[in-house]
Amino acid sequence: MTITETPQTAALDAPVSHPPTAVSDAPAPVSGTPGSISGAPKRNPIKPERDRLMTALSVAAAIGGTLVGVIGFAMSYSTLAKVALAWGFSEELAPWFPVGVDASIIAFLALDLYLIRKNTPWPLLRMAAHGMTAATVWFNASSQGHIGDDPVKAASHGVMPVLFVIGVEAARRLIIQKARLEAGTAVDRIPLHRWILAPLDTPRFYRRMRLYAVSSYEEMVKRQQDLIAYEQWLKRKYDGDLSKATDDERLPMTMAPYGYTVDEALAMPERQAREAEARAEEAERRRLAAETRRELARKKAEAERLEAAGKLEAVRARVEGETGQARAHARAQVSAAERAAELEEAALETALIAEARAREAEAERKAAKEREATAEADLRAAELERQAAEKRKEAAEADRVAAAEAQAIETQAIAEARKAAAEADRAAAETEQAAAETRRAAAEADRKKAEEDRRKAIALADIAQARKAAAETEQAAAETRLAAAEIERRAVEAEDVAKLKPRERAVRRVARMILAVDGVAERLPLADIQHELAVSSPATASEYRQEAAELLASGYRP
Repeated sequence: MTITETPQTAALDAPVSHPPTAVSDAPAPVSGTPGSISGAPKRNPIKPERDRLMTALSVAAAIGGTLVGVIGFAMSYSTLAKVALAWGFSEELAPWFPVGVDASIIAFLALDLYLIRKNTPWPLLRMAAHGMTAATVWFNASSQGHIGDDPVKAASHGVMPVLFVIGVEAARRLIIQKARLEAGTAVDRIPLHRWILAPLDTPRFYRRMRLYAVSSYEEMVKRQQDLIAYEQWLKRKYDGDLSKATDDERLPMTMAPYGYTVDEALAMPERQAREAEARAEEAERRRLAAETRRELARKKAEAERLEAAGKLEAVRARVEGETGQARAHARAQVSAAERAAELEEAALETALIAEARAREAEAERKAAKEREATAEADLRAAELERQAAEKRKEAAEADRVAAAEAQAIETQAIAEARKAAAEADRAAAETEQAAAETRRAAAEADRKKAEEDRRKAIALADIAQARKAAAETEQAAAETRLAAAEIERRAVEAEDVAKLKPRERAVRRVARMILAVDGVAERLPLADIQHELAVSSPATASEYRQEAAELLASGYRP
């Protein structure tokens, strides 16, 4: 960001505070197309010479380092092999003592480089290599006696192992730097002259680079320049009093210690507003989804309640029908038993009467015989005979009348019995009719239950269809939102890579809004642009829409 690139919030309020164009034109070649830099004709002939020079240096370094290492290893081997005999090692083990000491340095350093290459460094290996280096230097320096007796001789014996280790350390730094370059984690060093010329500001400069992973020194310098230019612009806008600036305008100075660039700090309120709006939309979506689930649960509970009520009514109707049928059968059986008991009692009474009359007739017959016998024995036998005959005649007449009466009584009893049987049959028919009516009511209840079950099945199918439609609608909406979010993310990443100005970003955002309404600019209301970009003037929103339409006409697609 240069001095003339005022933020969007400041450009609308103070358009007259632009600094001279000479300052803003300085970084133009850097932010322009890189083709002009890569196509400079002066660099092409130099590149092959530099490659040959680097190749020559690499070969010389490799040969020289190998030569120094071999000489140092040979001298150390000769010295330590001789001193090992003096220190009590056997003739078989003495030649292996220098191999174990010097080879351990190479092994530890090689293993350390291998672990660094695999991103699993272990500092103990390097410490052990340095320890063995100090040991071999000490062994070589003290091989000719006490070091203090002849320091020059001691140094001549100890310098070659030191040179060997220095060469290995140089190779280690080269391999580590190459690995960092391949992994993209290489960090530029701050030049020494900056530490000398700005001893107070450079530590803060170094702290920001290391804490917030700014690997390029030039990028950090540009950030610092942009921040100073923006601060100077604010001072000109408010006549040197930065306390008059809003909190959003002071964000670049506030967020600079935390690794934010001027553009990132100025875009922070808008980004946070978008994130807050996205969170609000997500919360509203969850609330609507919860309400939908509650409504579906309520309808499902209502359907289950209706189904349970229908089942209860069906069971109640069936039980009442069975109970009524059982009661009708019981009443018919009781009535039939009562009538049978009455008929049996009447028949019993008729038999007793007939038996009593028969006994009376037998008694009268015996009395007549006795009287006849007495009459025969009496002098008046004839009269008694005649009277007996008359009596017999009267008795016969009485028997005939009794038999007729008995027959009449028996006929009346049979008629009453038949009448009772007819009454029983009529009651049984009425009972059967009541049972049929009960069965018809049960059948009607079963039909109503089946109809209710069918309606419930249809309702459940409708609920399932509604759930499926709601799920499909929600899935389609989620896919649409995901696609829109992906397009927006790619567009924002492209804008970040292109390092566009805030107004250019706003125009591209309006262009994406126009694409969302079938690509017709007039269909996008100015109120939506004002709300999305947080501008208060419809004229400004109209300008954004016009520029976005022109951008789309020129072939822009996110």
